[in-house]
Amino acid sequence: MIRALALATFIAGTLDIVFAFVVAGAVAPVLRTVASGPLGDPIADSAAGPALGLVVHFAIMALMAAAWFLAASRLPLLGRQWFVAGLLYGAALWIVMYWIVMPLRWEGYHTPQGAVPIARQLFAHCILVGLPIAWFARRQVAIRQSFN
Repeated sequence: MIRALALATFIAGTLDIVFAFVVAGAVAPVLRTVASGPLGDPIADSAAGPALGLVVHFAIMALMAAAWFLAASRLPLLGRQWFVAGLLYGAALWIVMYWIVMPLRWEGYHTPQGAVPIARQLFAHCILVGLPIAWFARRQVAIRQSFN
């Protein structure tokens, strides 16, 4: 189970952060922003900021994956319908991040409006995060259930 969780975290986390780099056209500023969320601007703006941003990003992704693995181990429907469930999980993650976490962290933050920014964000969360996590969890849950 740990291996599948680590793989889900690595794959989804890598796809998501690389997509963010491409969309932003930059690496260090993206990672500094990620680091500033939990650590604050002074730490994020330090020389270690980008490396800390990468650690924070993968830590958050590990929590997202662990939550899904736990849910999938208790609700077999999530494994049987992993594709739709993964897309819905990605959408739920988008809502939490863009409508709750970011506005609470950054005063004056406004969730981007417009079809293109929202489509980009949903693509990242649903396709690049939700689906890989759901796929790895489905495989892990299926393996565990075959031994029961």
